[in-house]
Amino acid sequence: MKRSRPPSRPRTRSRSRSLNVRALVALAVMAASVAIALTLPIRLGLDLRGGTQIVLETKSTETTEADREATDRTVEVLRGRIDALGVAEPTIVRSGENRVVVELPGVQDPKQAADVLGRTAQLTVHPVLGATENAADAGDGERVVPDESGQYLRLAEAALTGQDVKDADARFDQQSGAGWHVTVDFEDAGSDRWARVTGEAACHPAGDAQRRVAIVLDDKIISSPQVDPSVACGAGITGGSTQITGSFDDAEARELALLVKGGALPVPVETIEQRTIGATLGDEAISAGAWAAVVGTALTALFIIVVYRLMGALATVALLCYGLISYAALAAVGATLTLPGLAGFVLAIGMAVDANVLVFERAREEQAARTRPSTRSALTAGFRSAFSAIADSNITTLIAAALLFFLASGPVKGFGVTLGIGVLASMVSALVITRVLAEFAAGRPAVLRRPRVTGISTTGPVRDMLLRRDPFLMRRPRRWLAASLVVLVVAGSGILVRGLDFGIEFTGGRLVEYSTATRVDPDRARDALADAGFPRAVVQSSGDSDLTVRTEQLTDAEAATVTRTVADLGGGAERVRDELIGPSLGEELRRDALIALGLALAAQLAYLAARFRLLFGTAAVGALAHDVVVLVGVFAWLGKPVDGVFLAALLTVIGYSVNDSVVLFDRVRELLGRERKTPFDRLTNDAILQTLPRTVNTGMGAVLILASLAVLADGSLTDFALALLIGVAVGTYSSVFTASPLAILLHGRDAGSRSGRSGEPGQHGTRVPARRAERQEVP
Repeated sequence: MKRSRPPSRPRTRSRSRSLNVRALVALAVMAASVAIALTLPIRLGLDLRGGTQIVLETKSTETTEADREATDRTVEVLRGRIDALGVAEPTIVRSGENRVVVELPGVQDPKQAADVLGRTAQLTVHPVLGATENAADAGDGERVVPDESGQYLRLAEAALTGQDVKDADARFDQQSGAGWHVTVDFEDAGSDRWARVTGEAACHPAGDAQRRVAIVLDDKIISSPQVDPSVACGAGITGGSTQITGSFDDAEARELALLVKGGALPVPVETIEQRTIGATLGDEAISAGAWAAVVGTALTALFIIVVYRLMGALATVALLCYGLISYAALAAVGATLTLPGLAGFVLAIGMAVDANVLVFERAREEQAARTRPSTRSALTAGFRSAFSAIADSNITTLIAAALLFFLASGPVKGFGVTLGIGVLASMVSALVITRVLAEFAAGRPAVLRRPRVTGISTTGPVRDMLLRRDPFLMRRPRRWLAASLVVLVVAGSGILVRGLDFGIEFTGGRLVEYSTATRVDPDRARDALADAGFPRAVVQSSGDSDLTVRTEQLTDAEAATVTRTVADLGGGAERVRDELIGPSLGEELRRDALIALGLALAAQLAYLAARFRLLFGTAAVGALAHDVVVLVGVFAWLGKPVDGVFLAALLTVIGYSVNDSVVLFDRVRELLGRERKTPFDRLTNDAILQTLPRTVNTGMGAVLILASLAVLADGSLTDFALALLIGVAVGTYSSVFTASPLAILLHGRDAGSRSGRSGEPGQHGTRVPARRAERQEVP
């Protein structure tokens, strides 16, 4: 015994130094997170604080191409207009080559915002060449445009443009009682041009059309006054200022002054997406997400404390640290937290549990396999053994998050950011903070005297039951594949029988959600809207007093008719959400969704093939394809919308459900390196039995989180949670009963082809006695 102590001292000192380094890293991360959380608030998306989001697309003209430079100039002009609107904390950014995303918090009138932002505002001043009765009587270099009264005027080329304008202001003439007018001040060069134009017009007699000067905004004459008789011929109006008069009210005068002052857009723009979210809906979403996070975290914490005792309690502390790290990371990168992003934040709590469960289960195996081991050494070995599975499973989820970020847009892109940050924070929480707390606690004398309090000194009831019964689940892999095929056909037939109810993100159209004073029956509302001229309107009830109407493209007048119809039925209606998606954008989003799905499957296959073998990658991706079809088919049978939130859930399921397959195949790979003579089907069966406790405990943690989200949230969050609950259930099943049998059959076919070439029998299907002690051993 004395001879064995000296070699252990260097290892003890090295272990102590490693623990100290990890503790310092953990303290530094937590200190930075606290500092960031106290100083940098997270910016909430419009779906959480209310407001209007408008996506504009620049269009090329004969003279100007809508490239990146033109779009950047458009952003600057729009920023001036938004500042003049007086919106607090607006956001305006270029997206891609020719799109501009505008967020206006607190703006609940999307029509006004869209009109101000979407107008080209090409202001020009033209000499009038005369009046005409025919719009086609335009000579070379002339334009024929109707004036305010409808009379056609022949206009010469523009003498001034909006670039000559220095300022514009709406004013009310109290002395003359003429009402509202717009005063326009010109730059120095513009002032000279204005004097020259008005001086030439003053040379014509009073009443002559050529004594008029036409002020044109977006190819429409907004004012064509005659030059006052007091102005001398050739002298013109000096001073660099003029007035635009007309039958303006205060709102129209201010809007006109805003457009003139803000300048002209270099290229026309088209509104391709418009979303308006009421602040009340945002408050409810925040409350629902917060309660789901609290309740889900509490239930998950209670579960892991019951299962893992002291280690579970320490993992709960690490989970709280994970929440703080995630919040600080979101604030540090300036990410916008949206409604799907809030759901991704809640979901990542369940994923953070997975790494802890993996470590604790491997530590249990180490504790059971060694002679008189210490809890601390078992934990160290557990962290070391679980690292590859943790890294692989989280990287696959990061792949899905990255695809969401690069291929999606709007709230779904925000979900990808939140999910990616959550995954990285969960790895820091599990591999650094949990390890520091667990190893420190395991070395305390009180814990050493009572090893059962750690929760990892015993193998657990699930593992004990499996060891007693030793079921050979993979005895007939073809039967499991047949069962999976039946599930696939039954669920997938919903796509053909019921069809997919694509949301307006993928089809284009308009969706308006109302909160009515009294509950409105959807069938009654559908009939009333059909009588009002909207026979194809899709009406759904989303709560006790909430009604959602989805139609094709609507004008603002048609939308007002829909609102009046709903209000008449419900004794009043308040519009809490208004979304408009152009048909071109809907087609683009649908195409991008298919590309994201295909790339996600291809990326999973490439990564798993590189990390494991092509055989395992093919089996895992086959199971993923099974999960995708089943999830889409179930939503088709339920009549649930397939929208952007569902796409986020689907890609998350791809990243989440592959975790089970990664953990399982990681264990198969480990057993293959140690038990080369054991048949592959028996090795796979052993891997299933050894990893099943982790699968059950991790699944329970995810189910508790998602069930809280489904019960406490509403609207799109409920559908999101439902999709993930289905995905977790199907993914857990497919990793065991689809991916594993498929890997066995592929391995058997490969082994059979090799044995045919070499003359040696394949190993597939050979029965050998189960060696329970060997299955428990982990190197």
